[in-house]
Amino acid sequence: MQRTDGRALDELRKISITTGFTEHALGSVLIEFGKTKVICTAMVEPKVPLFLIGKGTGWLTAEYAMLPSSTQNRKKRENFRNGPDGRSTEISRLIGRSLRCGIDLSRFGERTLAIDCDVIQADGGTRTAAITGGYVALAVALHKLRAAERCLLPPVAAVSCGVVEGELLLDLCYVEDSSAQADVNLVMAGDGFVEIQGTGEKRPVSREELYTLLDMGELGIMELVEHQKRAIDEAVAGLQK
Repeated sequence: MQRTDGRALDELRKISITTGFTEHALGSVLIEFGKTKVICTAMVEPKVPLFLIGKGTGWLTAEYAMLPSSTQNRKKRENFRNGPDGRSTEISRLIGRSLRCGIDLSRFGERTLAIDCDVIQADGGTRTAAITGGYVALAVALHKLRAAERCLLPPVAAVSCGVVEGELLLDLCYVEDSSAQADVNLVMAGDGFVEIQGTGEKRPVSREELYTLLDMGELGIMELVEHQKRAIDEAVAGLQK
């Protein structure tokens, strides 16, 4: 099949990670997976949830939202009165679970790292972009706090893949995702899987297809990690000037 943007079946979209995107956050990133754009920020609060008070360990929480103009048709703004929608809540929890694998919270002290991921333009893969960018924001924040050496763990990154028109594809854009026969979101920390979310939307996925998607996704994540490392190194070099 011919992909809408001309990519190979196992090719990522163009990846861009811009650090220092906002002024006030300890760590901030604009991450772009093709046309998908997400702002990820990391800030620290001098407290932990009630269940951790007095235990000497830190916490990491995440919030995800899509801005009203991020989609072709205006998305209703989420607010405190009505609360986030179910999808945003589920993705927020996924981001939090994933990024807690990227920090040794037992060495962070009784503080909370808040990771906020705001989608400003959506073209598929917003949750995977948020996780990948969220780790970079987290890493930059820890470097600014001079806590990276003791707290930062190997990179956490994520990518989507799926079956479209019988072909196995990496990093689905919206058109591909919306017509996928099956889709899988993969999250990895270091060389292990943190989360595998897969659904046979229109047909079951064979064991052989699943293993191929896992292999394809892992290679894609390895490439994303290189982008993360370059972005973090550039940000840290800027801090040392």
